[in-house]
This record gives sequence, C-alpha cells and structure tokens, in this order.
Amino acid sequence: MKSPIPFIAVALLAVMISGCSGQPSPEAFTPTPAFASEEEAFAAAEQTYRNYVDALNKVDLSDPHTFEEVYDWTTGDAYATARETFSQMSADRWTVSGESVASVVVPLSTEGGWMAHTAFAVCLDVSRVEVVDKSGQSKVSANRGAVQSMKVSLTSSSDSPTRWLVSTIEGRDGDPVCDS
Repeated sequence: MKSPIPFIAVALLAVMISGCSGQPSPEAFTPTPAFASEEEAFAAAEQTYRNYVDALNKVDLSDPHTFEEVYDWTTGDAYATARETFSQMSADRWTVSGESVASVVVPLSTEGGWMAHTAFAVCLDVSRVEVVDKSGQSKVSANRGAVQSMKVSLTSSSDSPTRWLVSTIEGRDGDPVCDS
C-alpha cells in the first residue's frame, strides 16, 4: 500500500479544481438525531464527500479565505493535511488548472457500526489536472496515473449538517478497480 500523504495531496490538488461534470450539485441534508437506516447513513456520507469536493473546487490558492469551507467538511488527518497542504501551496505561489472527476463513489465498509465510521472506494480521474510552481514548472509526477484509486473514510459528527466529516484519504488497492 502506498503512503497516504501523497494520495491526500493528489486528491486535494486534483479535486479542488474540478468541475465535477456529470455529478449532482451538492445539497445539504437536514440534520437529524440519528439515521433511520444504513442506506440513509451512506447517502448522507456520500453527500458529505460531494460537498467536500465542491468546497475543494472553490479553493483559490491565492485567497486563504477560500480554504475555510474545505476545513468545515474535514476532521482528523484530512483536516490537518488540508491545512498544511493549502498553506504550503499558497506560500509557494503554486497554481492548479484542469478538471478532475470522481467517476466511482462506492460504499466500502463500516467500522464500529454504521453510525460511527464509514468508507468509500473512489476513482478520481486526474488526467486533466496540472499543478505548476511560481516559475511555471509542472509539479505533477511523470508517473502519476490518470485515475487515482482512493479510500475516503468519514467519521460521524454532530458538527456537520450531514452528520459526517471526511477524516482520511488514502491510496487503495482492490475492487472496484479504477480504469486507468
């Protein structure tokens, strides 16, 4: 398994500039004290991920105020990594362009019961994403695959309107296999 940090950074870079074409617009769920079913919990968790992607799409590295909505959809490692990554990229005056698309978002598992933690397999097409430094040099590895296979974990939280927050993003092997 590959280190989660590069995948988190790739996910942040790739998703933050995407238009997510073909994806539904983010919607807020009405907070409820508990989910009535596992299906309802998964739907709210998926909406959280999509809201997180939408927040990333609004990030402008030259305006740190645009980072706040991303922070609102994250907790734990995802929150810490987003803060560190955005701060560094902004300080280094990097820019991103292009579009990434989440082509697969499939429930993977529940840990500690479906009310506490859940995870999704995500296939993220980053083939059109370019990241450049202040001198215009590409920061994208020549070995980067066109589609990133990720595991996105979420933790339940009363601080979220959907009752979930993105907690970790890491590389993933196995099914579903992402097209390359």
